Amino acid sequence: QVQLVESGGGLVQPGGSLRLSCAASGSGFSSSLMGWYRQAPGKQRELVATMRSDGRTTYRDSVKGRFTISRDNAKNTVYLEMNSLKPEDTAVYYCTQSLYGLNNWGQGTQVTVSS
Repeated sequence: QVQLVESGGGLVQPGGSLRLSCAASGSGFSSSLMGWYRQAPGKQRELVATMRSDGRTTYRDSVKGRFTISRDNAKNTVYLEMNSLKPEDTAVYYCTQSLYGLNNWGQGTQVTVSS
């Protein structure tokens, strides 16, 4: 059974940076589509970024140029580098893994951008 464990969240001032990590257990990581979602209070969960097994990435428009998704298949880990953070980036961030039609979610990590 796949487990995803996120880390790296916290409180940061506007304009600051954070790097989120998501460690996956189990096999198949290198073949998986990995993604990051976020959910702000009172809002729907939204897709932030994805990275395919071939390295291709997608980003939502509001984070393009500020966020970077990457992966280390040797460590079964996906990252989300977040720069120039804004208060509107405040949310719980979730890691996802999709493989053979199955989707797994992490427990989430809180990111708060505030002065």
